[in-house]
Amino acid sequence: MKTALIIGAGPAGLMAADVLSAKGHRVVVAEAKPSVGRKLLMAGKSGLNLTKSEGFDAFLAAYAEAAPMLRPMLSQFGPQQVQDWAQGLGQEVFTGSTGRVFPRAMKASPLLRAWLTRLAAQSVEIQTRMRWIGRSDGFQFDTPEGTRSLTPDVCVLACGGASWARLGSDGEWAKYADAPVAPFQPANMGFLVDWSPHMAKHFGSPLKGVALSAGGLHSRGECVVSRAGLEGGGIYMVSRAMRDGAGLLIDLLPDLSLPELRRRLARPRGKASLSNFLRKAAKLDPVKQALLMEFGRPLPDDLAPLIKALPLQHLGPQPMDLAISTAGGLRFDALDQTLMIRDQPGVFAAGEMLDWEAPTGGYLLTACLATGRWAGQGAAAFLDQS
Repeated sequence: MKTALIIGAGPAGLMAADVLSAKGHRVVVAEAKPSVGRKLLMAGKSGLNLTKSEGFDAFLAAYAEAAPMLRPMLSQFGPQQVQDWAQGLGQEVFTGSTGRVFPRAMKASPLLRAWLTRLAAQSVEIQTRMRWIGRSDGFQFDTPEGTRSLTPDVCVLACGGASWARLGSDGEWAKYADAPVAPFQPANMGFLVDWSPHMAKHFGSPLKGVALSAGGLHSRGECVVSRAGLEGGGIYMVSRAMRDGAGLLIDLLPDLSLPELRRRLARPRGKASLSNFLRKAAKLDPVKQALLMEFGRPLPDDLAPLIKALPLQHLGPQPMDLAISTAGGLRFDALDQTLMIRDQPGVFAAGEMLDWEAPTGGYLLTACLATGRWAGQGAAAFLDQS
């Protein structure tokens, strides 16, 4: 029986293992950490966003310049197939008001347990504490017992990106890939802000009911004012443009038109403080007022345009290891249409280690599963032909 080696036990690696083992091949999964699926479990702590229920063209567009490469994989295993897959593992799903799809259990652990049970029934062997350290007469691993070498008939690399190193995605694999790698960059990340002291009382406060825009990207999501800066889903949606140099504008009252806001602010202020006036006339809460004072001084006589488009100065992205995901990775021009590395026959790659990025909202996990499945199919076809 021929052996397939999977390096990395995240969603992409486990999906490749599922495909190969279902076809009757012996599969060994090598994972650097003591347990599998650590980043998946962390993502599920706040509700596991499996995918996004929307038209395929809109879904595909989220992957920007990587969309042409990912199209065949996502057309075969896209939002509907992800939902069918989860339900096939006994996990009922539901679609939220924004189109995001979650398991009813919300957490990732029941899904992962069911998946691992299926893989065990398909005789998949998972070996943990196996850190890949290169190739020399096989694939070399650093283990607690010393260096080990494995010589499979085919290998799928699913080593992750370069964020959340403590969960296993540290990007160290780039030293051993022996293939062109685009530089890693943070994606879906918060931004550092040099707050003045008066902002300290607002640290940890949510910034709700705002609209963010940067470089043609727009978001109505929620953010959090943290000690380090701004973070949360709302900022993540525009973070790519900000990372690439676009300025950030915040509409503090997106549901009010500029003329209507001007009308409200034209009311007599009387003896009310500016803070009370803004609270009563414009319903501007303390966090929004604090941001207005932080970035709008000196305040103009006509406050309405500033409230509708407040420029926020920042110091750049938070460190890459704190990012939800990363851009960069193994370049697609180094791979053939089956995700096999062109000059390494029998070695495939999948998941976040490939050079693509996408916003949060189910796009990340769907593409990891889709590319893992595609690489697994490619590896199975390679075994059949060899």
